Amino acid sequence: MPVMSRVEAAFCRSAPWRAFTGRVVVPWVLRGEELAGEVLEIGSGAGANASVIAETQPQTRVTATDLDPAMVTAARARLARYGERATVAEADSTRLPFDADHFDAAVSLLMLHHVIDWEAAIREMARVVRPGGRVVGYDLIATPGARLLHLADRSPHRLLSRGELRDQLIASGFDDVDVTPTLGGLAARFHATVGDAL
Repeated sequence: MPVMSRVEAAFCRSAPWRAFTGRVVVPWVLRGEELAGEVLEIGSGAGANASVIAETQPQTRVTATDLDPAMVTAARARLARYGERATVAEADSTRLPFDADHFDAAVSLLMLHHVIDWEAAIREMARVVRPGGRVVGYDLIATPGARLLHLADRSPHRLLSRGELRDQLIASGFDDVDVTPTLGGLAARFHATVGDAL
């Protein structure tokens, strides 16, 4: 699985991104949903989103994961202040190093398109989240603008359509699947519940 380009990595570590994700991104993705218990974030980058979750969702214990060792180091430094409420692990989201039914929720924020085999990452979230647990997130949709952005910074990617995302969530065993286009069709926000049959 590829890691982020240098441009994207620098952006994810920037103060403007941290401020934006705290005030806008995480509240917008959660849509008022409360998270509790063990929460996994896949592709956490430098830990900005995980920090917001730990700060605003006090009933959580966050596990942030990323494939890029530099991002893991940055996330560990950022999340250290939360002590045992936040841990960071280097992990491939297509082969997560966690037991089945380990988490109460999982979060994926603007990273599936970097996974290339994003279907496997969705299946892994379904595997590691307990039946009845929630998965929330958002990602870029295959549009000309998104394609140009990623060609310009040369980051490895495989953009997805809203329909592909919805179909894969259902095929992976999720119920109550809601995939909503947003930002003028540039992105899709998704919420789903792990079914009992998994």
